[in-house]
Amino acid sequence: MLKDYLSPFAAELTGHVELRAQMNTARSVGMLNGSMFSNVRAEQGGVCARVYRNGVYGFASAVEYEEESVRRVLRAAEENALFLDTRIQKGRPALPALPGGMTALDKEYIDVAQKDYVEFVRAVDDYLKEKYPQLASRTVVLRHNCMEKLLLVSDGTNSHSVRPRTHFVVRLTAEAPDGMPVEFFDVLGGGEGILTDYFTDPAQYHAKLDEMVETLMQKREGVFTSAGLKDVVLAPDLAGILAHEAVGHTVEADLVLGGSVAAHSLGKRVASDLITMVDFAHTLPDGSRAPLPVYVDDEGTPARDQLLIKDGMLVGYMNSRESAVHFGMEPCGNARGYAYSDEPLIRMRNTAILPGHDKLEDMIAAIDDGYYFTQTNNGQADTTGEFMFGIMMGYEIKHGKLGRAVRDTTISGVAFQMLQTVDMLSDDMVWTCSGTCGKKQPMPVGMGGPAVKCKVNVAGK
Repeated sequence: MLKDYLSPFAAELTGHVELRAQMNTARSVGMLNGSMFSNVRAEQGGVCARVYRNGVYGFASAVEYEEESVRRVLRAAEENALFLDTRIQKGRPALPALPGGMTALDKEYIDVAQKDYVEFVRAVDDYLKEKYPQLASRTVVLRHNCMEKLLLVSDGTNSHSVRPRTHFVVRLTAEAPDGMPVEFFDVLGGGEGILTDYFTDPAQYHAKLDEMVETLMQKREGVFTSAGLKDVVLAPDLAGILAHEAVGHTVEADLVLGGSVAAHSLGKRVASDLITMVDFAHTLPDGSRAPLPVYVDDEGTPARDQLLIKDGMLVGYMNSRESAVHFGMEPCGNARGYAYSDEPLIRMRNTAILPGHDKLEDMIAAIDDGYYFTQTNNGQADTTGEFMFGIMMGYEIKHGKLGRAVRDTTISGVAFQMLQTVDMLSDDMVWTCSGTCGKKQPMPVGMGGPAVKCKVNVAGK
């Protein structure tokens, strides 16, 4: 656990001041066809201070974390804030104080020996090698990362958080009858926790590995999609990345101020009335813990759920303390920094479209000629809401029934237009926290959603 060198400075913090000590830990082992290509143990840590004065922030950081370095970065951040204030002269009032403050103490981080990662990966690779020699290639990667933070904020917030994530990624390729390589990958198991929470017995993943190979063989015999605006069902994995990339970023307040499509859409219809979308802080509607829980952000704001879209209407943005003042909204704890040397940015936490009342089989039965897309391999979107996602796996839908598997393709559209075509949502909810958002700084995020029936542009051969 990080030693607390911050608390002795509590009485010296005036105005709005944030002190944060942080340690990021990474562990990774990867094998390609039995040969190890990655074996990583890395730590990055230090301390930072951020001071708000009259509408500007002064920031400073240091890799050394001890009492004297805390004193130095605090002094440097104050000097930087005063310097910027003399140049920019925004003349804004102090940030509103949040009532109370928060004290939170998280569990201690537990490390795991690197040999345990190596042994698990090797056992999985051996299983695939022996049972499926027809595979053209196999890649097995076991990844772990953890962000540990100590935070002291002038209004009374004093928190310690530990957020470990561990995931197991398998990528398989085979040769199609036409000689083209066909690929399929998936994240198996894992989530918030350390290796020993999920990956002590490789045999428990054999059935899932068998299923992956079967899916790859279906794709190997797959057909190409036909181009055009199609009726489709997007599985929860795609609904989650759509909510994050194509919608979530447009309603982050800093990007709204930069001119995103949501800047002129507040209070307006942006989706069908079936769509309600929330950025969850730490607890899901069923009372369970969110995939990536955030209880207090790096500005010291106690985290609450942020309602973004309600019954198709855009009703809110994700904010920092400063942007919340600008928009007249309440901050909900969306400001986070990736490393000790990063200032907090407005970031998503666990973003999802809420489920509806339909069954997946009824959604498929409602389509005469279209597609059921199950998994994506990449995606991008911009602040206009335009998106393009790669489709790694899917199936034809013919006369309400699933048909042949399809080869890799892409889907595209404008999020707020596409969401207005949604006419069915499944009644289940699937979450993942293996993703990392790349907005200026990498950041672990959770994504989720139901299956979505809509119209979207599909690419052809």
